[in-house]
Amino acid sequence: MKTLKYSILFSLLFVFAGQAQTVKDQRIIDDAKEAQGLLINADDGLADFFKDSAGYVLFPNVGKGGFIIGAASGNGAVYEDGRLVGMADLKKLNIGFQAGGQSIIEVIFFETKEALNDFKEGKFSFAAEASAVAVRSGIAFNAKYKDGVAVFALPKAGLMADASVGGQKFKFTSFE
Repeated sequence: MKTLKYSILFSLLFVFAGQAQTVKDQRIIDDAKEAQGLLINADDGLADFFKDSAGYVLFPNVGKGGFIIGAASGNGAVYEDGRLVGMADLKKLNIGFQAGGQSIIEVIFFETKEALNDFKEGKFSFAAEASAVAVRSGIAFNAKYKDGVAVFALPKAGLMADASVGGQKFKFTSFE
């Protein structure tokens, strides 16, 4: 009887933990949809990237902060051919000239299936010299993919003297 109680309790905890993750993921997905609209409003040239890329990962709320030593973290939604396929985590730790704190929207577009698959398989990270294109009207029309990837960032709040995305690591979790 005692074993049955523990089995039921464990099963209920597992179910509620799964629902909590689903609620968190849904909030991120909803925020990503809203962030996509904000990005396109800021620069309508990004609509072509969303439409034509093999896939993209959209981080609607990346928090960055630092003073000499900096860190960033965020969660995002991953899309392949416009279809939601999973979730992603972003982590960054760096040392160098930086000061302040900032909240940004970051989107990474993958030009090819191979580049997207590298991301999904955990073979993707940014080199230290990589940087994002700051979103402002008209900039996306001239932006190009570099090594199959294009990155854009839109500041939401705060001020930080650092615009790099170098050293970022990602983790992909598939829905399939």
